[in-house]
Amino acid sequence: MSEKNDLQVTYVTINEDHLGQRIDNFLITHLKGVPKSAIYKLLRKGEVRVNKKRIKPVYKLQLEDVLRIAPIRVAEREEFVPSKLDKVTRLENDIIFEDKYLIVINKPSGMAVHGGSGLSYGLIEALRVLRPEERSLELVHRLDRDTSGCLLIAKRRSVLTALHEQLREKTMEKNYWALVDGQWDSKTKNVTEGLRKNTLKSGERVVRVDNTEGKPSHTRFKVLERFNECSLVQASPVTGRTHQIRVHTQCKGHPIACDDKYGDEEFDNSMRKTGLNRLFLHAHDLTFYHPKNETTMRVEAPLDKALANCLIKLRANKT
Repeated sequence: MSEKNDLQVTYVTINEDHLGQRIDNFLITHLKGVPKSAIYKLLRKGEVRVNKKRIKPVYKLQLEDVLRIAPIRVAEREEFVPSKLDKVTRLENDIIFEDKYLIVINKPSGMAVHGGSGLSYGLIEALRVLRPEERSLELVHRLDRDTSGCLLIAKRRSVLTALHEQLREKTMEKNYWALVDGQWDSKTKNVTEGLRKNTLKSGERVVRVDNTEGKPSHTRFKVLERFNECSLVQASPVTGRTHQIRVHTQCKGHPIACDDKYGDEEFDNSMRKTGLNRLFLHAHDLTFYHPKNETTMRVEAPLDKALANCLIKLRANKT
């Protein structure tokens, strides 16, 4: 995609990355900071033209289309994501892999993947500040706020589309490490309980097992290491339901350490004695097919100090 400014009018030439994308969706991403209502108003008034012609919001972009975008004020991203904030700049050190098509980052526990619900910004907004030249950064998938580990971000729409297809076809492999209460039965290799979202009176969202009305769900499990009162397991989600691993471990009687929503208080207190102060759920490794390099990639995210130190202490106390 090429772009040039004529006074304050912007001209954009469409390349293969945006081929087939609806013009309204393209503008929402391209004009970050501009409200959707303002974008639809631009289209309605003919202030965005393609090849000098008025178009409707549903128009699908074609190769070499030339967009003329009338002057419009774009809110500065720095207004809501402080570019010098330590938490933002530290993300640079969490990048595991980066090329001109995608980023894999070791998401810190406690950081939401995107802003909203009272949060002014999340990881994707922070990355857009760190990479202002990348106009199309988008999350390929999500992780819970308290979960750490491998998170995939696309730099181009064509890459995003290709990776989403891998998720739909279940050819992308995601393995998580979880420390769970008790001794996990090695024979329990597949958990397939259906899951249903519920909203409590307080507004809190929780997920419950419901094999009648819940969505079909599937997680594969493997024991990695056993300790005196707990087990380190690998959880590989086949489906991608909200809180899936956390609820599937809980329903088998083995909640994850320090899970404030689905955990066991007695077990959590015991684990806190090792210094653990966060949910022990970590997206350890990710295997996917790179849509541009046409190679299979496997990336691995190291455990943070809290998780690594917890395992060191559990091993030292093993009998």
